[in-house]
Amino acid sequence: MRRRLVGATVDCLVEYGFAGTTTQRVQTRAGVSRGALLHHFPSKNDMFVAAIRHVAEQRAERMRSLAAEQGPTSDRIAFAVTVLRQAMSGPLFLAGHELWMAARTDSALFTVLAPYERDAGRVLREVGGELFGPPYSGMPGFAVAFDSLVELLRGLAMTSLLRNGSDMEERVLTAWRSVFPEMCRAAPPPESRR
Repeated sequence: MRRRLVGATVDCLVEYGFAGTTTQRVQTRAGVSRGALLHHFPSKNDMFVAAIRHVAEQRAERMRSLAAEQGPTSDRIAFAVTVLRQAMSGPLFLAGHELWMAARTDSALFTVLAPYERDAGRVLREVGGELFGPPYSGMPGFAVAFDSLVELLRGLAMTSLLRNGSDMEERVLTAWRSVFPEMCRAAPPPESRR
């Protein structure tokens, strides 16, 4: 029942956006009673927290399964970028983005989502380290280089909603891949070290 409600919440976020994701819509989509919804999620924010947790878990699972399917190639950078790019797009990304944008102006939502996003970021960095593997993940600038890729992929996923074709994306990612080894070798500034 809880899984159905979380799935319905994610589906509604993708289809209707944050503003259109009402408890009534989630209840209808899941095919459950009002009491069943409230039993599992006493508040709308509780429902959104479960959705963001689900999105983060599914993203990590998708990255690991894509990595296993494709297997590392001799070009670890291209392999890792491809897996991350596939995992950081599509419906799960859109659902997460809807919640991030809503939390920007909704302090109650921000308060409950922020801890889960930090955990999701930690898991994303762990999986990223596995995807790039040694020697990259052990280099002094890897954390900053990896974070730059995550931010780049988020931006590309957002702008892809408004454009056709992927020529520009390919050019940008090719340029990023060419400077990635140098970014990994560079020691980050003291305030950004983890």
